[in-house]
Order: sequence, then structure tokens, then C-alpha cells
Amino acid sequence: MVAPTLAQLLDMLVEARLLHAGQRQDVLNRGRDQARHLLLDRRAELRRMLGRQRVSYSVSDLELIASFRFRRVDAPEVVLDEETITETVAKHLGFAFMRLDPLKLDYRLVVEAFGGPFAEKNLVIAVESKPAMLTVAVTEPWNTTLLQQLAEFKKVPIRPVMAPKSEVLRVITEFHGFRRSMRAAEAELSSTLPDIANLEALYRVAGAGDLEANDQPVVQAVWYLLNYAVDQRASDIHIEPKREDALVRMRIDGILHTVHRMPRTVHPAVVSRVKLLARLDIAEKRRPQDGRFKTEIGRDEVELRVSTIPTAFGEKVVIRVFDPTVLKQSLPDLGFFPRELALYESMIRQANGMVLLTGPTGSGKTTTLYSTMHHLASPRLNICTLEDPIEMVHEAFNQMAVQPKIGFTFGTALKNILRQDPDIIMVGEIRDSDTAENAVQAALTGHLVLSTVHTNDAASAVGRLLDLDVYPFLIAGVLTGVVAQRLVRKVCVHCAAEEVLTNEQIDALRIRGVEGRQLKVKRGKGCIKCRGTGYRGRTGIFEVLPVSPRIRGLIQAKASAQEIKREALNDGMLTLREYAIKKMARGETTFEEIVAVTEEHALY
Repeated sequence: MVAPTLAQLLDMLVEARLLHAGQRQDVLNRGRDQARHLLLDRRAELRRMLGRQRVSYSVSDLELIASFRFRRVDAPEVVLDEETITETVAKHLGFAFMRLDPLKLDYRLVVEAFGGPFAEKNLVIAVESKPAMLTVAVTEPWNTTLLQQLAEFKKVPIRPVMAPKSEVLRVITEFHGFRRSMRAAEAELSSTLPDIANLEALYRVAGAGDLEANDQPVVQAVWYLLNYAVDQRASDIHIEPKREDALVRMRIDGILHTVHRMPRTVHPAVVSRVKLLARLDIAEKRRPQDGRFKTEIGRDEVELRVSTIPTAFGEKVVIRVFDPTVLKQSLPDLGFFPRELALYESMIRQANGMVLLTGPTGSGKTTTLYSTMHHLASPRLNICTLEDPIEMVHEAFNQMAVQPKIGFTFGTALKNILRQDPDIIMVGEIRDSDTAENAVQAALTGHLVLSTVHTNDAASAVGRLLDLDVYPFLIAGVLTGVVAQRLVRKVCVHCAAEEVLTNEQIDALRIRGVEGRQLKVKRGKGCIKCRGTGYRGRTGIFEVLPVSPRIRGLIQAKASAQEIKREALNDGMLTLREYAIKKMARGETTFEEIVAVTEEHALY
């Protein structure tokens, strides 16, 4: 088959209503200059990525068209990307199209079917092997000469599928090892890594044991950071370029800790490696990007979400670590006391209604939601989620990510979910009137709705719904309960020691009825287990407000948050500060944590 020309490819896209005639002519007029600049950028990136001064690379017509970043004719809000172009051309020419997902590819097949240099030169990846046929992903399936060579070499018929060139390159680079020359920085970088025995164990548990023995230190460095983060229970990894070096910080128990400094020259290689794993565009450094990938550490699959932004000194990367052992805890492990746990379980066991979680960003609402859904999950239930973005993929739920750019918002998605016969609906956040209205309607029509709102305490959630134009009688009819929560650091059990609260501390917490008594609490002295902080791990404090008949009446009468809270306190509700004081009395947290986290929630 003769390779299609640039003009023919453009005609296919015009026919598919992805481009108009003016854009077609623009590519033909400016294509040569655009290709020259694109080639320089791609070669520079490949030199940096592969660690070679001489690289062979040619710009394909498809990636040239994609580099213009035209708006699609049929969807002006969407940029025409290489994947859409490749899929359209494959369909027009009668070839199968394949999206390459490294998480679903057979690593051994990819690396053993073709050597790295051959795969890189011919842009070919083996994706499926059967006794009578080998399926390969290629960028030019019309190249019959290459396909014949592959058939003679493998001695089986070859079935080509067409894939975007950028994806093929990413898979080849990742699976055949990240080869980059860092001789100047290798000694410095290697000196920060664990000893060889530990490193080999690290690769084994990370699922990276198949890496080649001569892989560059940057590959080892990235896996070291990921494993260290999970081992230290970090929720985020920050890789930050500075003027003289690059900083690696990890958020552990809500606090950022500096764990490593790397040479400034090594930083671009580490960033490229992370971007490759997350299937981001390694050549794009001017725009923020988001991606995700998954790896095995120990016996657990850990999902990681990657975000990059350009800064004054280069690209900063933040990796959010979603450890399933954290996101899928049992409800008692979240920090509920028996009474509050019983109240919360009674809320979520209702066949319909709405349960809201409140608190600022970082207060543990997502963990509580996922743990709740995991607690409720059953083959008899259809649990649907709407998230922005999906925090952690879980096969027990039907998870959807909202995409406001194409009009798929929380509100519009909720209307469609109701046609999917759901039992439980989790809405990531109620942030506008449309979402609030549809969530209330879902609760009214026989579904249990779990969601979050941003308010300081439980009683204020009612006012938030009123602000979003939900009628009081509807709130009173559907609201089952509200839980406000925060996270406090736990005293490290390895270095905990008893101490006595001072009178000033007792007065600051407004603890009454203890005059003349010594209140013993615990404080961590600081040890290697807690990195000298005295804290290890976090636990939740909760303000659980079940909607009783009297509180329903107050809601319907548009009572203030103070009135609703007063009634809940009369029913036995603990405020966030009271809950935290009880935690301190049990030796779980400290006076300083209580003051820092519950400053605005003193007793009335």
C-alpha cells in the first residue's frame, strides 16, 4: 500500500469534520517550517531522555498536524490531538486502531519480541502473541516492507494495529529502560540511594525487578522515591527545581518534610521519567499537565496521580499517592468513637436520603467517602460515583469523572446517572445550584446520596444548601445527617511519654470540672520512627449531626446554624473540639494539635 500524502491525510480530517478547508491550507502553507521546529524539539528531548548525542528521528505527518493544536470543527471547545487524528486515519484506511495503555501491556512480550534499538528505529511494539499470529502496534501500518520483514523475522503472520506515535515512543522508552547519560551526576545521585541490597529489594517489591541491570540511576531514583513515599506513608511527593539544585519533599501526616536534594542537572531527567510513567507529553514544558499511573508495592496496587506546572526554575511535579490501605479503611479505623460510629452507620444504611461530609481541603473527606463505599459495597448494590477527578479507581464502583469543558458537569451527570438504576450515588462535591438541585432530586426519588460541602461545622451545611437555592422543605425531607471532620496527628507510640496539662492549657480548652486535678496526657519525644516529630499517623475527629424530627422542624423554619447546633448539642452531639479533647484524654493526640485544628470550634 502506498503511504498517504500530507494532503490526503488532511482531506480525511476535513471529510470527518475535524478540520475545515482553511486549517487544511494552513498546514500545507506552514508545514515545512513547523516540521523543522518540531524536529529540533523532539530530537533535543530524545537526546535528554535516551542519553545519546546522536538520535535518529523524523516528524510524521500526523504529529505535524497535531502540533498546530487546531480546534475541532465538530467540537470547538476541544483541541484536535494526535490520538484523534490517528484513530480517524486508521478508520478511513481500514486499519485497526489501538490506544496503548502500559498498565495493560505484557511487559515481557514487549521487551522480548523486539530489541530496544530495533523497536526504536522502526517504531514497533508487540501487543499480543498467539501461536498463529503476532499483533504489533505500529505508526505506519501501510509500510508493507516493514511488515514483511517482521513476518520473516518472527516466522508468524503479522497483524498490524495503528497507534499514535507519541504513545509508541513512550512505551518503547519506558519498557526498554530509561537510558540517559548522567556521568557527571551519577556519583552524586547514587550516593543518595540505599545500598545495593536494599535497592534490589526495592525493585522486587516495586514490580520493577525486570529493569535492565545497566539502567541509568535516574530510573532507580524515581523508584526509590515512590517506594520511600509509600513506606513513610506520604500522601504527596513534591519535586521542586530551585536555583542551585532540586528539592524533594514529601507530605507525611499533613506536614511537608524535605527528604532529598538532587543536582540541578538531574532534575529534568527525573521529571521526564515521571512524565513517561504518567503518559504525559515529555516535550511540552510550558503548560500544566495531569496524568496517572499505577504500580505494585509489596502486595498492594498503589495509584499515583501526577501534576506538572512550569515554574521560574523549571517544571515542578507533584505526585499524589493513593494507597488503598489508607483510602479503604474500616470505619472504626477512621477514628470514630462507638456512639458516633453507630450514628454514622445508621445514616448510611438508609435506603434513601442524603448524607453530607463537611470540612476544608485535606480534612479526610475523600478517605471517609471511599471507606464508606467500601463498607457498603455488595453485589446487590449499584454504587455510582461522580468525581473531579477520580481519586482512586475501584472496580466495585461505577466511577465517572466530570469534564466541564465538554459540558459533563456534576449536575448534568447526575441526571444521566439516575437512568442507570443506582442504589447509592456519591457526588464528589456539591458546589453549585444545579448539582445541589439534582442531588436532592436523586435523594427524593429513592436513592442514597453521599456528598461533601465546604463548611466549618456540621450545622452550617444546612445554610450552605440554602445558599444554593434548595428549598428548606426539601432539605428537611432528604437530609439524613451531616458529619464535619478534621484530621489530627497521632502521638507516636514508639516514643510516647506521659505529661500533665498546665492550668493555662486547661483554661484554653475550656475544660470544666477539673479544678485541683492533674490531667495526664501523652506526648511523643521524637524518634527515628516519627522523624523526630513526636507524631506518627493521623486520626479523624468528627462532629456527627443526625437529623432528628426537632432538627427537621428547625430546618423547615430556616433556623440559623447556631440554633440547629444548639439542638444537636442537647441531643448529645460532640463538637469537633470536644471530640479532639476526648482523643487527647485517650493519649492519641496533643494540646497543640487540638488548638491548631479546632481553633474556630470552641465550645459555646
